[in-house]
Amino acid sequence: MKKYILALFVALGLQSVHAKESVKNIDLKVTENGFEPSEIKVTPGTHIVLNVTRKTDVTCATQIKIKEKNIMQELPLNKTVKVDLGVLKKGDVRFACGMDMISGHIIAE
Repeated sequence: MKKYILALFVALGLQSVHAKESVKNIDLKVTENGFEPSEIKVTPGTHIVLNVTRKTDVTCATQIKIKEKNIMQELPLNKTVKVDLGVLKKGDVRFACGMDMISGHIIAE
């Protein structure tokens, strides 16, 4: 019985740790100038969600591609698209248009 109660406390403790994971939402726009901002700094271990809005038709960035995360997402005009990157480790994550001509990066340091 004591082992069962201990296991229950451990399981509940792990659930509360998991529930406390913070999510950082970052707004990213596509304009005539490319991705804005083109450089984003975050803390390693943070769960990142990009809220990407394409504001122009004068761009080849009608998609966002993130090779490291195996993501290719369409970006409809004037609609916000959520791109969940998960928890980022220390390092650099590059994002680009579908043709790899316009790019930016997220630095986790």
